[in-house]
Formats: sequence, structure tokens, C-alpha cells
Amino acid sequence: MMSISPSPPLAPPAPGPTGRAAGPAPGPALDDAELAVAADALALGQWARVRTLLAETGTDWDRRGHRLTVLAGCQGSAAWAGDWQLAEPDSGDAATLLAVATVRRALRGETSTGAAAAACAAAARLLPDDPTPWLGALILARRTGTEDARAHAFRQIRARHPDHHHAHHLMAACLAEQQPHAADDPCHPAHEFAARAAARAPADSPLALLPVVAHAERYRVRAAAGLEPPDPADSGHWNTRHAHRLRQAAFDWWLEWEGEDHPRGKVDLNFLAHATFHEGRMAEAATLFARIGRHRTRAPWSYPGRDPDRAFRAARATALRRARGFGRTGT
Repeated sequence: MMSISPSPPLAPPAPGPTGRAAGPAPGPALDDAELAVAADALALGQWARVRTLLAETGTDWDRRGHRLTVLAGCQGSAAWAGDWQLAEPDSGDAATLLAVATVRRALRGETSTGAAAAACAAAARLLPDDPTPWLGALILARRTGTEDARAHAFRQIRARHPDHHHAHHLMAACLAEQQPHAADDPCHPAHEFAARAAARAPADSPLALLPVVAHAERYRVRAAAGLEPPDPADSGHWNTRHAHRLRQAAFDWWLEWEGEDHPRGKVDLNFLAHATFHEGRMAEAATLFARIGRHRTRAPWSYPGRDPDRAFRAARATALRRARGFGRTGT
């Protein structure tokens, strides 16, 4: 197994007022402040604010999908969406929120998968051009459906939005679970899928980072099968030529396009920081941690079954400490 030596580091990020980066405050809304406000309102039964937010979101499909999946995770979301639908029976937004919320309930064992699938189908009939009801169907199929059901939902999403961010992440995770005991090489279905998606996406698409996501998902699967150490720090998974190439390509893309706004951008940054840290590129990782700020995501820091907050904090502290050391020594 080949080790990739670090390249010259970037300048470390400036420390905050206390000399330390802000601690993570995980929240599914990530850096979408309007969504966080609407989610708080929905938890209190105030669905009118959600209606306004979704109307303003329009056909920004990635943002709409992100917002609806977060809102669907709010306490009582299915009940409040049902109230909204009773008040406005022709509202596709109400139907879609109810569908994704029902999917969440099905995954928790609180309702049947058939009820969740029917809710997604009903929303899709009301909003035939919207990929979000099909995103709900894919989330459901990810955990409870067949390979054919997942492929069908994904095709329906791509027919409406070819570069759907969340859907591609879900499919990378699904494909990573195929052939779990196979050698981790570029020919694995998860890697081939991610490489094709990155290649066909527009230049500014964050799907450029999907190969890094697929690599982390393969680590999750292999570690669960006992083929990788349970601590990624003990694994050589991020120090192969293949891992270096895909991580470097993703980092170079981020350097060029980091100013682009994407509702799930912090998800990508967490995967990229995770890979960069475990490759030993501490200055680059420190820069990514600074961009992440307080928006730590559960995946991939939880892989495989770790405490994500503890893993994130430890990696961030190590990267920032070593980056400051690089800055002092100039090495």
C-alpha cells in the first residue's frame, strides 16, 4: 500500500477570538437560517411559515429537497402537514411535506412502508415536475426497498433534475453496499457511479466531490464487514493512489468553486475534510474545518458507528494544532 506524502500546506486559518475554532452545533438545516426558523415554527404547528418558505424556494430543486427533508424531520411534522393539507387540499407543497414526513415515520416503524409509498405517489401526481416526492421514495427504498425500487426512484429524480445532489449521495451509499467483501478499487460499482456522475455534471456542480463520498461509504461498508479497522485513523483507506487522486481532484474543484452557494455544501465539506484529514493533509484540512465552522454533519464522522461529535472535534483540534505548527516552522 502506497503512502502519499503531504504537499506544502496552505496557510492555517486565523484563530477566533478565543484562539480556538467555534465548537460544532449540529443542526440539519446546516447554514440555511430561513430553514432553521421555519423548522422551529413547524415544530409548534405554525405551518404557514413553511408554506411561505417553500413558495420562495421555487424550482431550486436541491434547495427544495434539502428544506423538505429537514422539515419532515421536525417533531409532529406529519400531523402538521396533515392539518395543512386539510386546509389546502390542492397544495402540492403540503402533500410533499406529508409524503416525506410519512417516509420518516415509516423508517421509525410508526407507520407502514405502503402508506409512505402511497403518500409519495400522491404528491408526485400533484407535482409531476418536482423530483422531491421521488426523493422521498428513494429515501424509503434506501432502507426498505429493492434494488429495482431504488433504481426506479433515482431515474425519476434524474428525469426531473439530472444533477440532484441528495439523490446522488443516496445512490452512492446504496451502491457502496454492493459486493461488501470486494476489494476496494476504482472498478467497484460505487466508484464507477461516482466517477460517471462527476464527469457528466456541469463544471460548477458539487457532484465533483461525489467520488470522495463514495470512498467514505466504501470505508463504512468494509469496516462494518471487518475488512477495515473501526477507527479510520488506523486504516490505509485514504492513502492509496486512487484515494489521493480523487481527494486531490475534489480539493482542487473546491478551491476554484468554493464561493458557489449550495444548500448542501456543508455536507460535501464534511466529507472532504474527513478525507483530507485522514490522508494527513493537515493544513488543507484545517482550512476546510474553518469553512465548516459549526456545521458538523453526522456522516462521515460517525463511520463506522463512532460518536460523530467526538470524532469531528478530535480531528479538527489535531488539524488546527498541526496547521499552526506548519505556520511557525514554515515546513
